[in-house]
Amino acid sequence: MPVHRAMGLAAGIALASTLIACSAVPGTRAQAAAEVDQAWAEADGELLADAIAGPWREEANRARDVYRHPQATLEFFRVGSRDRVIEISPGAGWYTEILAPYLRGSGAYIAATASAPADSGGGKRNAALKAKLAAHPALYDRAQYLEYDGKQPSLGAPGSADVVLTFRNVHNWVAGDNADAYFKAFYDVLKPGGVLGVVDHRAKPDTSLEAMKKSGYLTEALVIDLATRAGFRLDASSEVNANPKDNADHPNGVWTLPPTNRHDKQDDAKYQAIGESDRMTLRFVKPRLR
Repeated sequence: MPVHRAMGLAAGIALASTLIACSAVPGTRAQAAAEVDQAWAEADGELLADAIAGPWREEANRARDVYRHPQATLEFFRVGSRDRVIEISPGAGWYTEILAPYLRGSGAYIAATASAPADSGGGKRNAALKAKLAAHPALYDRAQYLEYDGKQPSLGAPGSADVVLTFRNVHNWVAGDNADAYFKAFYDVLKPGGVLGVVDHRAKPDTSLEAMKKSGYLTEALVIDLATRAGFRLDASSEVNANPKDNADHPNGVWTLPPTNRHDKQDDAKYQAIGESDRMTLRFVKPRLR
């Protein structure tokens, strides 16, 4: 890492420590959080932008930046280039293409996914992700791949990760009645002060659990409750991945919309005009030891 970037990151960390102490004073937490976010952006923003602009990214993935806002999202989650970052269920590797190169020099990227039979959909996705990592050693030679038991997830040694990220996965665990086990695993593997970043499809407040399981949209209240039950503190929320065109009411749930497009061909223009789902973006913190 260039010296000016390393110095910037160190300054950001020092500022963060000061601001965390200041945030204990009533009325200053929001301002402190905003200043910490700015410090993270200044420290590693250029390096992250380089990874997002990387020519290795698949064009179909790059086309979705307009909906997924990777720079703003990862800066909001304070993903520093020296962090040990675990991404849960990275699927085909949309964020892998950004995070693994970004963290390659001084940090660590771990792609963590539930094990599955080789001939199942999950098993085929896992094999494809492993093949992607193996095919491009210049990008992914230092990326780590971890399979865990989806019923009893364990993500590594306790307190060994700086950041855990999960994008559009919590609704699957809620539907499978196993979300508490996942949030416990996140809490266990994070260091005190570590960040859990969650992005997921956002339901209207007071949506029933049954409707959430069917539609793939979750209320923010449910996700916050899952995290706080595990021991996390909600640190901040962002509207960076919001989509006001999405009313979260579609015949085939969230899968009606892009990128799944589970709708009649005659309705394609309608749903393309909406775009991808309205999403919550929540940053949780594992409390520091006192």
